[in-house]
Amino acid sequence: MKNFQEQLAWISKTLSGLSKQVDKISQQIVKTTSPAGRKAKPGRKPSKKAPVQRAGLKRTDTVLESVFTAITRNRSGLSIAQLQRKTDLGPRQLSNALYKLTKKGLVHTQSRGIYVKS
Repeated sequence: MKNFQEQLAWISKTLSGLSKQVDKISQQIVKTTSPAGRKAKPGRKPSKKAPVQRAGLKRTDTVLESVFTAITRNRSGLSIAQLQRKTDLGPRQLSNALYKLTKKGLVHTQSRGIYVKS
């Protein structure tokens, strides 16, 4: 009977020790997964969300580059409506990009509204 009580006491001690270890581990997990627990590395800016991908050309490059690559992929030239669909730009952005590309001499108009690589 005495041996049985000693065994129960030993089991009780080990269980309480294990529960303390589980508590410590769970606190460490909470610290590492919570944004407040993380510290940014010195010299780095916090990361931003990934850009939303749209249909057409990927917008990882600049507006001018996306318009220019769309025009260079088509030898016969593209209309403004086609460029809007392929680049997913608004009319004002597209107009400004085409103006800048024509001023740089990279693109010229084949006819009214049709742009071709120079």
